[in-house]
Amino acid sequence: MENLYGVIGDPIHHSMSPLIHNFSFQKHGINAHYTAFHVKAEKLEDAFKGFRAIQLAGLNVTIPHKQSIIPLLDEVDPLARDIGAVNTVVLEDGKYIGYNTDGPGFIRQLKNIDRHFSRKKVLIIGSGGAARAIYFSLAKEKVQTIDIANRTIQKARTIINDCPYQTESQALALIDAEKCLDQYDILIQTTSIGMFPNIHETPIQIKRLKENTIVIDIIYNPFETKFLQEAKKHQAIIANGIDMFIHQAALSFELWTNQAFPVEDTKKLVIKQLGGDKC
Repeated sequence: MENLYGVIGDPIHHSMSPLIHNFSFQKHGINAHYTAFHVKAEKLEDAFKGFRAIQLAGLNVTIPHKQSIIPLLDEVDPLARDIGAVNTVVLEDGKYIGYNTDGPGFIRQLKNIDRHFSRKKVLIIGSGGAARAIYFSLAKEKVQTIDIANRTIQKARTIINDCPYQTESQALALIDAEKCLDQYDILIQTTSIGMFPNIHETPIQIKRLKENTIVIDIIYNPFETKFLQEAKKHQAIIANGIDMFIHQAALSFELWTNQAFPVEDTKKLVIKQLGGDKC
């Protein structure tokens, strides 16, 4: 019998998750199918009752349901509980268990760039859901210093205060972060600023960026945001968000199937789907 998996969100038509997970099932010869479900916020509880009724084998969760799905689950992984958001649901022994693979997916990307990242000083730009997941995951990995810069300082402080993992942190205004960029070894841009079609925008000026700083923008459309282009001019080591997207999907797939995810082949597929030949 074919197992059914899916992703829920509103909107959901843009999701590449069905493409990459069905590709991965086929690569492994797994008898399964993955589809997108357009679920409005007010219909989430009804939709999840339906998933229980048909014994949906696994689920990805995207905006706006990552927080509101938590009370509907039987169990929640400690990291996802701490972050306050679930993006992956696994059916285990009749129970639906929630996980967050966004932050751990980013950690996999960062480890591929620098194995010694935990010794570095990190600045995160933004204080949304992605910033929160990344901050908590970095703190869990015992990164020594993680600062957050945001337009609203209180939102940054909230992330820092909510985190149960000990690390040295401060919340900064964007203008103050600009003045001390040369203090950081890793810079992580988590906002939507610079995403297509607003490709000429950047969240901060990076004139003080030092050479060989690792600069990651979690946007991948365009492949190189203006922010990354400017960082490259300062001899930074740059990366976009494709690897984070691939690795968070890989972790979901592994939780569902206990099989290795075809990372490199899937990355090529995503780049092709986005109409590019680089990342």
